[in-house]
Amino acid sequence: MRLILAALLSFTLIHHAAAQNDAPLPPSAEARAKSDFEADKKATGWAESLALNEPAKTARVAAVISTHLRTIRDWHNAHPPSTVPTGINPVTGLPLSELDRQVIANSAQPKSFHTDLMTGLRRELTETQVEAVLDKYTVGKVAFTMKGYQAIVPDLTAAETAAILGYLKEARERSIDFKNMNQISVIFEIYKTKSEQFLVGNGRNWRALYKSYTDSLKAKKTADATAKAAATPR
Repeated sequence: MRLILAALLSFTLIHHAAAQNDAPLPPSAEARAKSDFEADKKATGWAESLALNEPAKTARVAAVISTHLRTIRDWHNAHPPSTVPTGINPVTGLPLSELDRQVIANSAQPKSFHTDLMTGLRRELTETQVEAVLDKYTVGKVAFTMKGYQAIVPDLTAAETAAILGYLKEARERSIDFKNMNQISVIFEIYKTKSEQFLVGNGRNWRALYKSYTDSLKAKKTADATAKAAATPR
């Protein structure tokens, strides 16, 4: 019995030590101050880009944005991928990547983070202005991605366009709770998959459309290279 208890105690101590080793180290005061400065600078730039012409309102909007940026950063830093057990992606069956595990860790944050930001923005701004802030956070991925769908499916109907735009806007709002563009891209991929499934359900042959689009790009690239070579003096 003593041997069993000793073994259990040893296992507990080892496990505790391993958990402590995985725990992220707190940033230095200098690093924290620099990160806070960058968050404030970014928030101020986004708020000023709205051209509200009301300094007090602009400052309030910047404060709401900065608070969110700092809050998301702090959660991200305190919950590294190592806090999520290794396992498989239930959709693909592949082992979870470090990025997968970080997205999972960040998605477990309190819902109040998101609610506080959106409530704060909507208290001060019109819905169009709120969307402008979200576009800043996601570097215009809604418009960029929508343009891609319109290129791949040139005859998108108004109903199809509205549905896909709705998915992309949902992706954009969910993305604001993640730390960097790698994670934001993961969120957008979820909604791009939904958009493509919608098109298939609406009778579109997505694979054929995408292949036709990529084939046309390759053909154009080849033609451009041929034209450039022909125009180059020998």
